[in-house]
Amino acid sequence: MSVFYPSTPPSGKPNLADLRLNYEKGALDEATLPADPFVLFKLWLDDAMAAGVAEPNAMTLATVSVDGQPSSRTVLLKGFDARGFSFFTNYQSRKGRELAVNPKAALTILWKERERQICLRGTVSLLSREESDAYFQSRPYGSQIGAWASEQSECIPDRAWLESRERELMAKHPEGKVPLPPNWGGYMLSPDEMEFWQGRPSRLHDRIHFERRGDGWQHCRLSP
Repeated sequence: MSVFYPSTPPSGKPNLADLRLNYEKGALDEATLPADPFVLFKLWLDDAMAAGVAEPNAMTLATVSVDGQPSSRTVLLKGFDARGFSFFTNYQSRKGRELAVNPKAALTILWKERERQICLRGTVSLLSREESDAYFQSRPYGSQIGAWASEQSECIPDRAWLESRERELMAKHPEGKVPLPPNWGGYMLSPDEMEFWQGRPSRLHDRIHFERRGDGWQHCRLSP
């Protein structure tokens, strides 16, 4: 079977195979590169936030099941420190079940407005219940109830069932008194590898790859 690349797009629509941009908003120069990739990450995150990138903390999380089947989805970065990068979810969701049997995972953050991407690979561990509760209590009331209402990744009868469950839980847990669900909390991905990608003209992009070595990091330039 061959891949179909339409040469004459219907109704004047753009040809899928011809969709491309020439990136020219920045560069990665080893001469000014921080030795610590976390420093570079913060510089880029601050830049994305200052530039008004929509949801600059959105990232793709890839996990692998016990039988080697990969899956991915978008989650939100909720913090980072010297340990790594944190996000929160239902422990019984697909990603939670997969991380329980295989804690190796990858994260990808794309800031297309800045022509930048960061890819992380490492090991995921649970945050403490104290850290999870501290974040949970900072969430809006609706999101707190939603964490209780959602049996994430499970089949449910219909939307009405979900909304009915939400109403029941709102009656049970009034605003300001919502406890942390036992099956919900935070994860921390501690990276062993971090790759910074900056788009450049003619697809000759800058790619700087950091790899953890003992207590420090080593980096090299990758061919685009």
